[in-house]
Amino acid sequence: MSAAERLIRYCKIDTQSDPANEQETPSSKKQFDLANLLVEELKELGLQDVSVDEHCYVYAKLPSNLDKKVDTVGFIAHMDTAPDFSGTNVNPRIIKNFDGKDIALNRDVTLSMERFPWMKEFKGKRLMVTDGNTLLGADDKAGITSIMEALVYLHNHPEVKHGEIAIGFTPDEEIGNGPRFFDVKKFGAKFAYTMDGGTVRELSDETFNAASAVLHFKGRSIHPGSAKNRMINAAKLACEYQAMMPAHAVPEHTELWEGFIHLHNMKGDVENAELEYIIRDHDYQNLTAKKELMLKAAEFINTKYGEGVVTIEIKDSYRNMKEVLDKDPTAVEIAKKSMEELGIHILQEPIRGGTDGAQLSFMGLPCPNIGCGGGNFHGRFEYCVLDELELSIQVILKIIQNVAEV
Repeated sequence: MSAAERLIRYCKIDTQSDPANEQETPSSKKQFDLANLLVEELKELGLQDVSVDEHCYVYAKLPSNLDKKVDTVGFIAHMDTAPDFSGTNVNPRIIKNFDGKDIALNRDVTLSMERFPWMKEFKGKRLMVTDGNTLLGADDKAGITSIMEALVYLHNHPEVKHGEIAIGFTPDEEIGNGPRFFDVKKFGAKFAYTMDGGTVRELSDETFNAASAVLHFKGRSIHPGSAKNRMINAAKLACEYQAMMPAHAVPEHTELWEGFIHLHNMKGDVENAELEYIIRDHDYQNLTAKKELMLKAAEFINTKYGEGVVTIEIKDSYRNMKEVLDKDPTAVEIAKKSMEELGIHILQEPIRGGTDGAQLSFMGLPCPNIGCGGGNFHGRFEYCVLDELELSIQVILKIIQNVAEV
């Protein structure tokens, strides 16, 4: 089985997580379909302590074949796909020699180079794309494929020396709950890598600090004909609140290290209204300032219209893993060395999002991220550059080799 065939096999299994079910992990039982398959494959490759627990976390160990003790290195990928777009009946297609031009995904949907101009750089490469009706699932089944293919290589080449290797596959990463029940002690690695994200050139040791905010507005519905000095329009108050948020600090106007306050859901009428935000910044002090701004804006609304008209709940989601990785840079340094030895020109930019590694790093498992060749995630235009996927396998093997030589 080639890496492309393995990726297709995994992508065809529907593992979409469910953001409406935050009480249970996994949020969707169908994630077990892939987890159980991976358990069988890991056993066939001779890994030990292979298991899937009640929360759909897959664990496995490849024992060391060295005559000395070295650190256990781990590799992690998530099994779920994003709830933003359908992951049912995925039908991938391989383009063997991309010509750099628009790709007709089906009769009605075209992957346009005008819309995604950076994809012209993949001319001559092998691409995997969708049929235009679903997402692909390379986020993060490309990461699973990369890890499994590296294990296949080690299984077929027992002469390759390596230390103990820990494997972990997680559910519900796409809804922010990937590390929720991850057993760091059971996993047993000194440090690990999430194989997730874009180009294989990416080595990410920095994420957003993240929080969420939910505001509830309580109005007073009165017949419009007799509403003067009596009506309180909850929907209008919600609009007034949003107008107090900085217009420049939104996703569509920010990049790199610039944070934002993103209104991602709203609903309401005269009697009740609700706003949902995500708040992001790479600097924790800046994130705190954004949260304080939102609290003060809510206080202003209550002062103007009456106490209790608006309530606000803010929750922290995850922290910037750079705080941990700067204190223990071993994992990043080994990855840099490995990628450079493979001739990869490293792209080290902040992740404008989060990974399982962000939370895992604060749980005691330093965990930077390496890309596997995917792009345009969470929608019908998702793709995977198969040449980069295969190179990510070599990155894993090179990391394993360098850890063994320490």
